[in-house]
Amino acid sequence: MTAEEFYRKGNEYRRKGDWKHAIDCYLEAVERDPGSPAAEAKKMLDDILNYYNKDAYNP
Repeated sequence: MTAEEFYRKGNEYRRKGDWKHAIDCYLEAVERDPGSPAAEAKKMLDDILNYYNKDAYNP
């Protein structure tokens, strides 16, 4: 799959509320293309998760 396809798949997971798979897809997209819009999407998703669930990354 291409970076664009991973980005789109990540967006689909995000819309469904499947945060883990969305982040995984965004990371894969960024790995394949560092200039992908997935980098900004992942940052946005991280900000949202940190705001709503401060203990998600620091249990």
